[in-house]
Amino acid sequence: MFQSFDTPSTPEYGPARLTSLRTELAQEDLDGFLIPRADAHQGEYVAPRDERLKWLTGFTGSAGFCCALRAATGVFIDGRYRTQVKSQVDLEHFTPVHWPEVSLADWLKERLPSGGIVGFDPWLMTQGQLEAHETALLASGITLRPCANLVDRIWDDQPEPPMSPAYDYPLEYAGKSSSDKRTECAGDLAAQGEHAAVITLPDSLCWLLNIRGGDVAKTPLVQGFAILQSDARVALFVAPSKFAALDPDPTLHIAPPEGFVPALTRLSGKVRCDKTSVPVAVIDALQAGDAQITYGSEPCALPKACKNAVEIAGTRTAHIIDATAMCELLCWLDQQPAGSVTEIDVVRELEARRRATKALQDISFDTIAGSGPNGAIMHYRVTHDSARSLQTGDLLVLDSGGQYLNGTTDITRTCPVGDVGLEERSAFTRVLQGMIAVSRMRWPKGLAGRDIEAVGRMPLWLAGQDFDHGLGHGVGHFLGVHEGPQRLSRASHVPLEPGMILSNEPGYYREGAFGIRIENLLVVREAPALEGGDSQRAMYDFETLTFVPIDRRLIRRDMLSRSEINWLDAYHAACRDKLSNDLSACAEKWLEQACKPL
Repeated sequence: MFQSFDTPSTPEYGPARLTSLRTELAQEDLDGFLIPRADAHQGEYVAPRDERLKWLTGFTGSAGFCCALRAATGVFIDGRYRTQVKSQVDLEHFTPVHWPEVSLADWLKERLPSGGIVGFDPWLMTQGQLEAHETALLASGITLRPCANLVDRIWDDQPEPPMSPAYDYPLEYAGKSSSDKRTECAGDLAAQGEHAAVITLPDSLCWLLNIRGGDVAKTPLVQGFAILQSDARVALFVAPSKFAALDPDPTLHIAPPEGFVPALTRLSGKVRCDKTSVPVAVIDALQAGDAQITYGSEPCALPKACKNAVEIAGTRTAHIIDATAMCELLCWLDQQPAGSVTEIDVVRELEARRRATKALQDISFDTIAGSGPNGAIMHYRVTHDSARSLQTGDLLVLDSGGQYLNGTTDITRTCPVGDVGLEERSAFTRVLQGMIAVSRMRWPKGLAGRDIEAVGRMPLWLAGQDFDHGLGHGVGHFLGVHEGPQRLSRASHVPLEPGMILSNEPGYYREGAFGIRIENLLVVREAPALEGGDSQRAMYDFETLTFVPIDRRLIRRDMLSRSEINWLDAYHAACRDKLSNDLSACAEKWLEQACKPL
């Protein structure tokens, strides 16, 4: 599937659709309605049928929500999208709200009187989200009420649900059989005295059953719901046609999605639900029966996050394949005169280089190729309307990745077009210093992302600068390019464990001027003992997975310490050693130049 460059929204339709939604509010005697980005599976990437937020507002970001009241409508977006949203929504009718600094409850309290009622689709809100909103609204007199989805009522040409067939994911890539995974996760339930767990995340289903699919673009997911029993039996609720081409599995009961709620009401005993992912509708169904709900982490979450040896070996190979494509692209880019190529040209050329490897299944997300001021839009998506020509003095932020059978990649490099200014080079060097600091880290077992992410920001903080996205996200194995529960974020409480793959991507963004980001993927491992260290203290560190040169032309050598220079020189030597035999003659020559010692 090739990336599209069509303008992603038609803002002039926003007001008409908002008017229709407000008519529905009046008919339902509601004061407002919530429109989240997420679908019933709480995935970051959704099928066209579930793009309600985009359809109503024009906003295409991967996180956020809208609250439509009768007299005001807020689009809640975090720091990644505050530049983007202003160019996508009709600002006369939709007001960007800086979230989470301004919570939904705070916003509603300023606009609704006591007794105000805001509707929400209980399939599109998690139990955790509902509890947080209700706690924040205590004593306000404002309530949230589950109701039918009002956007679906007015979306006349809403696409049908995705029906892509599922396919087997071979053991040679998965590293562990589905039977073993089910037994492991069921054992976790049994150890806690729980009879079953509800699974609603498609990546967990795909991991658990060793299947993949195509229900969501660029992420090989099969959408469905499941109930995992403590005896390792699984009831899967999905359109049966999706599994028609697979061999029958006697331990897997497949039923249509309509059977999910009745099956929930029949459950008894302790049933585990993860309130960060399970919809309110699931909790309501369980409470209508005899189940005793226990809240805890979904049983697949940590086993999926901690990659096994086969998965880690596979992702190493995938990153080398991907790196050859990146180097061919960067070599090509350096040969193009300023003003001769556009951002779209770069995206197309990079995808062509990845496909030339014959290993690419799909890109792992829409490539971000933002030059000059577009680079300051953190999740910029180039369209025919927005595409710029690369001009002398520009910085190009190139964030991209690939889906390979043996792993998922995600890499960002920032490239100069001709000579760039001292301010840009200074900021780039600070970002590089943060990336190096994280790459070199060692830390005691038990620390979470929140405990170490400041290391990647410190060089920018010392200059009074920062960036408004997380330092790093988890990455799946031929699954989601963004995967939890691990993150390098001040909001992450999940301890880092061996086998977890994370991105390391500090950045800096000057709105209207330029953007900078450098991103490698890392895997957590047990750190080797050091002479003089505490022999009894378990320590972890990172193994770098990504090997593509970092542009030396943007580095201020005088700002780097000797240890930072040594790290970078060693990294570039590794890039040269791992890639030189797999490149074209032109790219191999480029690599030699790009990897020269600093």
